[in-house]
Amino acid sequence: MASASSGPSSSVGFSSFDPAVPSCTSSSASGIKRPVAPEVLEAKQDSYISLVPYASGMPIKKIGHRSVDSSGETTYKKTTSSALKGAIQLGITHTVGSLSTKPERDVLMQDFYVVESIFFPSEGSNLTPAHHYNDFRFKTYAPVAFRYFRELFGIRPDDYLYSLCSEPLIELCSSGASGSLFYVSSDDEFIIKTVQHKEAEFLQKLLPGYYMNLNQNPRTLLPKFYGLYCVQAGGKNIRIVVMNNLLPRSVKMHIKYDLKGSTYKRRASQKEREKPLPTFKDLDFLQDIPDGLFLDADMYNALCKTLQRDCLVLQSFKIMDYSLLMSIHNIDHAQREPLSSETQYSVDTRRPAPQKALYSTAMESIQGEARRGGTMETDDHMGGIPARNSKGERLLLYIGIIDILQSYRFVKKLEHSWKALVHDG
Repeated sequence: MASASSGPSSSVGFSSFDPAVPSCTSSSASGIKRPVAPEVLEAKQDSYISLVPYASGMPIKKIGHRSVDSSGETTYKKTTSSALKGAIQLGITHTVGSLSTKPERDVLMQDFYVVESIFFPSEGSNLTPAHHYNDFRFKTYAPVAFRYFRELFGIRPDDYLYSLCSEPLIELCSSGASGSLFYVSSDDEFIIKTVQHKEAEFLQKLLPGYYMNLNQNPRTLLPKFYGLYCVQAGGKNIRIVVMNNLLPRSVKMHIKYDLKGSTYKRRASQKEREKPLPTFKDLDFLQDIPDGLFLDADMYNALCKTLQRDCLVLQSFKIMDYSLLMSIHNIDHAQREPLSSETQYSVDTRRPAPQKALYSTAMESIQGEARRGGTMETDDHMGGIPARNSKGERLLLYIGIIDILQSYRFVKKLEHSWKALVHDG
């Protein structure tokens, strides 16, 4: 990417998950999903999945802990997606409500290691409502610390509850190689992702440093973590994290890149290219946009400064394998396209004036002071960073650093040592 006045700079990197894909199923008011098309998900290379008709009689593939039955119902660790969504909403409603009765205070070191647990029997209890799911236990990690994080981003408790619990969560079709489940809140504000035990454990260890970094720099393209929870059901632990949603479903993305700042095997596969919205990689970017993307000089400097600071933070935590996800909305193309129901976003008029999370969009992440009385003036660009391509077409860039819960530990050191033997280390 380049500033309009400074010339091109080297490309920076990104990765896999796209929250802007359509949901796999429709949801009823009860939260039970119904398949919208006769499809199941099949494992695919490059950490992605593709859709195939299950009517063809092909066996249903399981990806990690995630599988789909013949009716289109997703199951994760033997818990149905509809039951998991219900448990998440019941648990978050309880934990946020119970936290509101506790007085606000400074975050202490021990707050990062607190785990609160509450049992939800199906018949209900003195503390929990009756429900039509199997019994489950809900754990909340570092509730006071995450309350501080949410306050830092301007998320009020009632807004958090309204976004996550007033309407059924929407399941997204996108999945990584690990078979993670992704949900988005009905108002597009939050992403909920299932994480592996090691990732949840690493996030817990990361919290004190994450707290210190956010205090110093709320302007960051790093993921914004708003909550870490665990649903214990059927003898299994299902850990979930609540994060900011990088790619709004209300904005049509015309092209998407997963850049890592590397060129070794960094080209999208043929199978990936057959998707409606493929995720291209570094070599594709260099080929498609050889002249780079052009930003206003101030915007360019703010973006570079934010990226450099974020990478330094990740380096200090010994984090690797993270990526920079960049999705591009072409304003000029969009104005020539017929309006589609998929790109229309209906505003919920029942909700009082909504307060969006501070610094949650790409624009605010690099210009965070604007909401705190800063001097940078910006128009409403739907959260995207304004840019132009070499043809002069107006663009909006939606970017963020993702996949940061991978530490440079023993397994990665082994992987590097092996690659150094086979290739030039």
